[in-house]
Amino acid sequence: MKNNLKVERAKKDITQAKLAEIIDVSRQTVNAIEKGRYVPSTVLALKMSEYFGVPVNELFTLEKED
Repeated sequence: MKNNLKVERAKKDITQAKLAEIIDVSRQTVNAIEKGRYVPSTVLALKMSEYFGVPVNELFTLEKED
């Protein structure tokens, strides 16, 4: 799964730690999601979508091998 989390964070100029605090996860979780090592739950994806004000499918997209 590809994600645009880092891009959206840059637009809002927030750190991984700040985003983690907002969505109630650890900074390591945010880092793992950005690097594609962890696929967030639906609830977590919706929290991020709501915070950034973009649809979930703009934050996360499936790749052909998914």
